[in-house]
Amino acid sequence: MNSTARTLRSSVTVTGAGLLLAGAGAVLAPAATAATTDSQPPALAVSTAAPAEIGLGGQPVEFTTTASNVGTEDTTSARLIYHIDGGAGLPPNALSLQYRLSGTAWKTVPLTLTGTQFSGELPESFALAAAQSRTVDLRLGLPMGTPHNGDSNGGTDHLKVNTLISYGTSGAANDTDEDTVKVDGLDATLSGVPTTATAGGPGVTFGATVSNSTASAYENVTGVLFTSRYATVQVLSSGTWKTLKPITAGNEPDVYGFDITGKDSSLAAHSSAAAKFRVTYLKNTPAGKTTVHPCAFVNQGSTPFTGTTFCGASASITVKAAGTGTTTPTPSATPSTSATPSASPTSTTTPATTTSSGTVSGTTSGATTQLAKTGSGGVSTTALAATGLITAGTGALAFTALRRRRNQA
Repeated sequence: MNSTARTLRSSVTVTGAGLLLAGAGAVLAPAATAATTDSQPPALAVSTAAPAEIGLGGQPVEFTTTASNVGTEDTTSARLIYHIDGGAGLPPNALSLQYRLSGTAWKTVPLTLTGTQFSGELPESFALAAAQSRTVDLRLGLPMGTPHNGDSNGGTDHLKVNTLISYGTSGAANDTDEDTVKVDGLDATLSGVPTTATAGGPGVTFGATVSNSTASAYENVTGVLFTSRYATVQVLSSGTWKTLKPITAGNEPDVYGFDITGKDSSLAAHSSAAAKFRVTYLKNTPAGKTTVHPCAFVNQGSTPFTGTTFCGASASITVKAAGTGTTTPTPSATPSTSATPSASPTSTTTPATTTSSGTVSGTTSGATTQLAKTGSGGVSTTALAATGLITAGTGALAFTALRRRRNQA
């Protein structure tokens, strides 16, 4: 109900009562007459200092909204409303918004998704006296699901955040503020990967680094190195090479992954981590080209290779038949896709949770946009990683089968 309607209805009620009282010889008190007049509406303004960037699948990032009463009338019920648009690539459980009016506990802003826009209002209103301001603490995140149940499809490269301020129950906005928040993810690179290896020969060593250039910390990260099923993978931990156990998904048995982080590792905001690996190919490995390919899965569930997925650039290794020569120490050429981080990390730190098996592997720059285009009927991440992972003679057939199965799902 708007203020005009409320004023008219109040005036009619009091006027009718006045006529009845006057007919009975009574006179309205001045205070009763004064109560019929509403005060002027407050003049409110709003300004949001939105975060410059958050991480897809990462933890929320804090920011503030300042509500100001720039008029001469007080209000007891200032309201903050948020409309956040991330485009068509975000599922209903992608976004989180929390607030804190007082104390230390964070409270949830309920959100609804209509089209591409998430909308929500702070469940609590607050008083705002004339010429006064109040700053509200908030935090914005793109969890892309829930812990151990991350969304495998969807993404965006930015959010448009629209803040509105109102008062009472009118719903009309007194002022608005618009901001754009960049969205990025984890970046991974491989370094020093040799161009050749010999079946049954010595292992080849190389490095892997994952960088988190965003302001979001990451939890529940599982790093995976995909390789040929003929490979043995070891990670250097505390000066000792430790052999990793291969992992396969039930519907994609020809894709071999090696857990290089331990399940549910953490990576702090603006940090990076690195590890060294050694890959040895069995004597019966078919001659031909194969690849090594790093990926990271955030909030992976009980099924391997699920959750919010980031895959970095692969590097090729040509496997020579046993007895044909030794490994060529020359590093491989530029990876098949760019893995340059979108921003240089401001510091390098050890992940908050460390394991004996190594560190996280992440995603190429721009992977969030690619994920947004995948959709629920897209090719699985493991199917994409499988391109070239299986050595010559079996790889093409296996990848075709994997792609067909996922498209039919």
